[in-house]
Amino acid sequence: MFRTIDDFMDSYKQLVEGTIKVLVLLDDKNLDQSVGDGFRSLRQLGWHIVVTVPEMLRLTGLPLSAVDIESPPPPDAAAILDGYRKVTTELVEAVKNHWDDDSLAVVDDMYGEKWARGFSLAALFNHEIHHRGQMTVLLRQAGCRVPGLFGPAKEEWPDYGMETPPY
Repeated sequence: MFRTIDDFMDSYKQLVEGTIKVLVLLDDKNLDQSVGDGFRSLRQLGWHIVVTVPEMLRLTGLPLSAVDIESPPPPDAAAILDGYRKVTTELVEAVKNHWDDDSLAVVDDMYGEKWARGFSLAALFNHEIHHRGQMTVLLRQAGCRVPGLFGPAKEEWPDYGMETPPY
């Protein structure tokens, strides 16, 4: 749970930078990569991350409208990245302009439960990390070299002058 706006902003900046590292790997050829029938594709996961920002935070009263939460995943990878940049920029501005540290303790009705806004921001954060992890698996399956987000990816160990672990 975030207790100060500054703590959220510092952490969110890092989250956005990491997610952009994943989203830039999307291209129009790998967007339909999925584990199999009935599972989300890279296109669907990427767009789900985008629309969840306004879908979730509108429940806290923040005025977010950069993307339509009912819109289907776009046909091209560039639109997913553009949508992500728009919603994350809009969220940062909305939090700066509408909330202060005390606002993070305000409790909202979120999906039939009562969540403090600081918890809602943490839930958004964790939700994005969860789906970003799913995307890295699909990107590997599509033949992409994925970025290390919380430490080096397998291919990055030599970049740090270290031997790649055998596992």
